[in-house]
Amino acid sequence: MPVLSRFLGMVVSIYFDYQNPPHFHVQYNEDEALIAINDLTVLKGSLPSRVLGLAMEWASLHKIELLENWNMIQKDGKFIKIEPLA
Repeated sequence: MPVLSRFLGMVVSIYFDYQNPPHFHVQYNEDEALIAINDLTVLKGSLPSRVLGLAMEWASLHKIELLENWNMIQKDGKFIKIEPLA
């Protein structure tokens, strides 16, 4: 599972050979959520509200990079790291 970014205790990743819709995983301690890239809705799981808000802020800033990574990972397993939330 490629790790795209790490910040504020969160680990953001996209799995290989995963089903649509395009999404990413955010893990924070024992919590994990799958978030759709296109509309930033939580597809599965949950995060503490503060963590979810920060993850959504980061994702809205990097939506294009997330989608590009989704496509690259599904195609050939390559990916590009994304800057953390500053």
